[in-house]
Amino acid sequence: MPAFPVPGSRRRIRSAHVMAAGCAVAICTVLAAPVAADGGTTTTTTTTTTTTKPTIVLVHGAFADASSWNGVVERLERRGYTVIAPANPLRGLYTDSTYIASVLDSIKGPIVLAGHSYGGAVISTAAAANPRVKSLVYVSALMPDVGESGMSLGAKFPSELGTATKSVPYRAGGVSGTDLYLKPDRIHPVFAADLPESTARVMAVTQRPAATTAFSETAKVAAWKHIPSWFLVAKQDKTINPDQERFEAKRAGSHTVEINSSHVAMISHPDAVTALLLQAATATDPARPALAATGTTRGARAETALTGIAASTLLAGTGAVFLGRRLRRSRP
Repeated sequence: MPAFPVPGSRRRIRSAHVMAAGCAVAICTVLAAPVAADGGTTTTTTTTTTTTKPTIVLVHGAFADASSWNGVVERLERRGYTVIAPANPLRGLYTDSTYIASVLDSIKGPIVLAGHSYGGAVISTAAAANPRVKSLVYVSALMPDVGESGMSLGAKFPSELGTATKSVPYRAGGVSGTDLYLKPDRIHPVFAADLPESTARVMAVTQRPAATTAFSETAKVAAWKHIPSWFLVAKQDKTINPDQERFEAKRAGSHTVEINSSHVAMISHPDAVTALLLQAATATDPARPALAATGTTRGARAETALTGIAASTLLAGTGAVFLGRRLRRSRP
């Protein structure tokens, strides 16, 4: 004879079904919630975020002045960026990096710091103690490690620069030393082969020499070890060996692009250089070299997923047991 629930038992059964449904909802919630990289669940909230564009600082290299960045400056300003292209003293790595660091100290907010040629060595030192420098950008540049110099890197990766310079003694304020100039007839083939010869002749006349200490002084710090970097390799560069540029970029874990350019890519290919700077300026929380991914994020996600499944199983089991007990109690 079939058993029927006693009066009032239907209400208890409905309550049990409701509680079981609640458990099911909890199960779905756990399984559906996206897993965050830190092992928690992602919560979506509506907030107003204010993004501050960084100031972009462009540091020129040896034999040049800040006007070498003119084409890039125009393009960045059209996109609403504040740009500063300070004069690099070209008197020595320690002097020059100290000066550029003082320029950075005068800037409020985040900074993208770029260097061309010898300017790359300068920014690697100048940015070391400045937490507001969010990105470093190297354009066919020197990127020395601690204990390295432009000369030591050039010895490992020879280029035609050695045949294109001449030494001239100088005296200034009781200090004497030696300046390096580019030979006028070597500027076009070695320094700026993809520019018109007429432009190279003007560059020969207006060039700013660099003291030999700019290339002989060794780096004491290397900011690229802790600050995300971008690197443009000029494949037709005869001033800095392209293989040296590739070596530096790979060692630093830089975001790298290669273009068919002479040494002065920011003059002959301003669009490509601007595009790289914009990548660095708009990157959202780029990975820092000292904190490279090791695969632990995937492990954390898997562990969290397993934890969610275990919790779901526990909830399902608890709901089933509870429902069974209520049904048994409801029978006569």
